[in-house]
Amino acid sequence: MSTVVVVGAQWGDEGKGKVVDVLTEKADVVARYQGGNNAGHTVVIKTEKYILHLLPSGILHKGKKCIIGNGVVIDPAALIAEIDKLGERGIKIGKNLFISKSSHIIMPYHIALERECEKNKKIGTTGRGIGPAYTDKIARHGIRAVDLLNPNLFREKLKANLKTANYLLENLYKAAPLSEKDIFQEYMKYAERLSGYIADTDIIINKEIDSGKNILLEGAQGTLLDIDHGTYPFVTSSNTTAGGACTGVGISPLKIKRILGIVKAYTTRVGGGPFPTEIKDELGEAIRQKGGEYGATTGRPRRCGWLDAVALKYSVRLNKFTGLALTKLDILDGLDKIKICMSYKYNGKVYEDFPREIEVLENCEPAYEEINGWKESTIGVKKFEKLPANAKKYIRKIQDILKTKIQIISTGEKRMR
Repeated sequence: MSTVVVVGAQWGDEGKGKVVDVLTEKADVVARYQGGNNAGHTVVIKTEKYILHLLPSGILHKGKKCIIGNGVVIDPAALIAEIDKLGERGIKIGKNLFISKSSHIIMPYHIALERECEKNKKIGTTGRGIGPAYTDKIARHGIRAVDLLNPNLFREKLKANLKTANYLLENLYKAAPLSEKDIFQEYMKYAERLSGYIADTDIIINKEIDSGKNILLEGAQGTLLDIDHGTYPFVTSSNTTAGGACTGVGISPLKIKRILGIVKAYTTRVGGGPFPTEIKDELGEAIRQKGGEYGATTGRPRRCGWLDAVALKYSVRLNKFTGLALTKLDILDGLDKIKICMSYKYNGKVYEDFPREIEVLENCEPAYEEINGWKESTIGVKKFEKLPANAKKYIRKIQDILKTKIQIISTGEKRMR
């Protein structure tokens, strides 16, 4: 297995948690490399459903080292709640969790500012303060996990940051200011709970790689939400592509052996932003209901559409996937016809490559290739040869378009075994 990166190939919600869960069996270390608690990875074990927001999916396996890398922004309250909730269900974290000293901390003013900003911009954020936390990181006045271990330094940074944040809240947004004293006391309690987990994770993970251990690097969201390469400004605030794995945990690109792209058999998007293949009639709603397409973090309904080969080819180019995992194939069971978007049309021009202009993406017309569907159920099928003939044709078509082998096919929501 060596070092494997798992990347969402679309707009997120592709089923990464389920795939990571099964790959974790062969992993010694599972590390999350970007994002925050704006992501939700769902794993179903027998009749139990687990939704993880910050903890790596490997935490559901005994004896696996789990790392929250420096590329992640952490809401301490959310992380502690997640740890406690798993504990109540019999899953003890113990000494298996490591939090990077360099991970940035989400503060109450980040949440307040994002929610006020979202009222005007309507980007479709989760309102959890992820964007403002990354903003502070880039502006070089963020608060990191290691700062929680130094109360005096923490308070000094808090005081300086809160002065600016409260000015914006009061004067720009006409909202109530936040209390320095209350935040300090609250976060010192968090520091007490989390101090035992905070470590030099870059040293830990590089030692594990150099000793020949199997490493699984887990991303959140998807390629098309990447801050640099996604449908800007309708994106997340971190690098969701494979390159983000290196900077997000502190390893060389030369140490990565495989990059697995996760592709849903159709396309979904949550929140605002362009979505060329969106199905806006009753079929789109039927797919949403059958696929349970509601955000694991917010519960927001996901917009549903046909597979977008233009966007996927772009994702393949950016990440250079060594293989793909195709999820939720069963949601397409029973359809008479299935469409694949092969190009976009806008103002008389045909786009076979993914355009960067947001106005093109928002107003283009998708050009589809239609294939016959299948009537048989694919749930529980363990071998490719046993799939319905037209399902196999669909899978082969995707492989041919993307020039990348589909190595894993997932149906149903239960744990892959």
